[in-house]
Amino acid sequence: MRLVYESFLQHLEPHVDDNASSMPGDPLTNSEFVDYKLRLRVNYIYTNEIGKTMIEQFAKWNNEDNSPSAIIASCTYSGFFNGNVTDDIITKFSANLTRLVRSIDELTKKKTKILWKLQDYVNVDNKDLTDEWKNIRNSDIDKFNQAIFDILTYSNVRIWSSSKLIANGLLSEMKNGWKLSSLALQHDIQLLLNMYCNDYMNYNDGSCCSSAESYTILQVVTYAVFGVCLTLAFGMLLKRFIMNLRGHTFYSPLSQNDTTPDIVSEISPPIFALSTLALIMAYFYLCDRTNFFMKENKYYSEFSFWIPLGYVFVLGTFFTEDSRFTKVLHRDQTNELKGWMMLVILIYNMTGADRITPIYMYIKVLISGYLFLSGYGHFTYIWHTGNTGLTRFLQILFRMNFMTVVLCLCMNRPYQFYYFVPLISFWFCMIYFVLAMPPHITALDIESNPYQYLYLVLKFVCLMTVITILYMSEVFFERIFVTRPWKALFVTTDDDIHEWWHTWKLDRYTISYGMAFAAIFHIAQKYNLIDDNNHGNLFSRRVSLFATLAGIIGIGFYTTFSFLCRNKQDCEEIHSYIVFIPIVGYIILRNISGMLRTRFSSFFAWFGKISLELFICQYHIWLAADRHGVLVLVPGFPNLNVIISSFIFICASHEVHRLTEVLLPYAVPTNDWKSALRNLLIFLLVLIPIGRYDGMF
Repeated sequence: MRLVYESFLQHLEPHVDDNASSMPGDPLTNSEFVDYKLRLRVNYIYTNEIGKTMIEQFAKWNNEDNSPSAIIASCTYSGFFNGNVTDDIITKFSANLTRLVRSIDELTKKKTKILWKLQDYVNVDNKDLTDEWKNIRNSDIDKFNQAIFDILTYSNVRIWSSSKLIANGLLSEMKNGWKLSSLALQHDIQLLLNMYCNDYMNYNDGSCCSSAESYTILQVVTYAVFGVCLTLAFGMLLKRFIMNLRGHTFYSPLSQNDTTPDIVSEISPPIFALSTLALIMAYFYLCDRTNFFMKENKYYSEFSFWIPLGYVFVLGTFFTEDSRFTKVLHRDQTNELKGWMMLVILIYNMTGADRITPIYMYIKVLISGYLFLSGYGHFTYIWHTGNTGLTRFLQILFRMNFMTVVLCLCMNRPYQFYYFVPLISFWFCMIYFVLAMPPHITALDIESNPYQYLYLVLKFVCLMTVITILYMSEVFFERIFVTRPWKALFVTTDDDIHEWWHTWKLDRYTISYGMAFAAIFHIAQKYNLIDDNNHGNLFSRRVSLFATLAGIIGIGFYTTFSFLCRNKQDCEEIHSYIVFIPIVGYIILRNISGMLRTRFSSFFAWFGKISLELFICQYHIWLAADRHGVLVLVPGFPNLNVIISSFIFICASHEVHRLTEVLLPYAVPTNDWKSALRNLLIFLLVLIPIGRYDGMF
């Protein structure tokens, strides 16, 4: 303990000056250190056994109004160096330790943190081991440590076992066979500082030793509702089981659509979906809002990033199949694209590769790719169908936001914490507003009125103008988005809007690029410049070669740009203007050949169907510590831990996707805008007390 005390003082050396006083003395005497600037007092109290001195000292602290913030204690008994530790000695040691438990528990009620340091092993093979330490056996040390565990496990003291593990790992570096090495002491001091400081510091990492986040009333109410759903589901299952025993036969209606399963049936009522979701949310809470599972920081290496990436892409090529679609960016292809992009993003987040600028910028391209596909897809749908109805609008918002809203309630995190969902939801609303605003422009309208082209261009110009005005004035931007009550949708836990400003401006034009690409493509189809109705190439041989070369140059241009960037800030400023180049380049290379266009990877497409759920769920059951760390289910086996946590994470994401589809017809009934509007009003009414609780009003 004396070595730990001295090492702690050495850690504070930069602050030791005329305003600090220390009274070092003999290792067998008490010592005190005071730093008036830090308002810090550190006392070393010597005692070689749990006797009168230690018991009276704990009683004294217990009677003081200003008790210590932290106490680190450790000792054995006075005859420890004589060896020959008998059962009678351990019994007396345990009895004396038991006398401390009451004082320890009383001190912890005063918010004092108490750690009991286990005894470290002795390096018996060290030739420099002094005579007084040669009688000590590590088996005797184990007896004392086991007694400490047996007595203090049921008290409020924290048993400091990690220090013993560190010492054992550096046993060969011990000085004279018993003194902790400087590296071991450094680790011990860092652990102590983490234990005391992490609850007060807002570290963006997976540091250990911080207390679990306390739950809120809103979380209690949310989980209580889930508990009611679980109880009802259990009652319904029990009733069905009893009726089965009585010979009752259950029937379920057949689906009227051969291609779409009947998800709204007696087999999957919403109560069972909500009860399943309750179990998933309980696992989420256990992983990321308690200290039940360990968390660790991310560690980047070229091996940890590129090997999994290469393995995933090789695996994806083994599941290549023929698609029944021939269109550019058909469903199978977009699912494939979303799938492999999401897998790359997951590997990037797991390995902490954001410190490498080229990788960081290409991940930004992948995120922009999602927004580009969103702009393309929604424009294409409205262009062909003209459907800008309220029901479809609410259905898409429900798919995007259902899981996010549930997580906000269950995990006590703001909506902006899941930054991609607010981003894509906001831009979808912009798409809907622009295309639903009169005059409506569809493929049929263009046929009858060529002037619609002008209206379409004007809509794009107006959209780009509004975006540019918001970008040019950050103050104006903040005034709009910090206005109540929607302020809560765009600020972080610290009531800061800069994160939303950063993500918004980074992809401010991406949706417009996707919509413009869709408009140009469909107009080119109308005039037979592009034909994707068969398995052939899109263009003639000469044009195809030119387009292929242009696509390669586009991707190469952005790659060169990402490597030449000096810092991320400069890259991001330019990124918004050129991000469409690699995206369009990839689309050209992927679709120009009929053979490539009509084949896809079912492996990537499967992940693409649940890509949104993967993006959201990763924060709590794959990553940890608010996505700054990594969840550890199997300590000491990193590869096995990744396999197990990834399997559970993917299964949970797939189930969340399924449950969302089950609940969708109940939340937003198809072709029934009145019921959909009623449910929306009910949801807004539920949000009012939540908003008042969070200070939205």
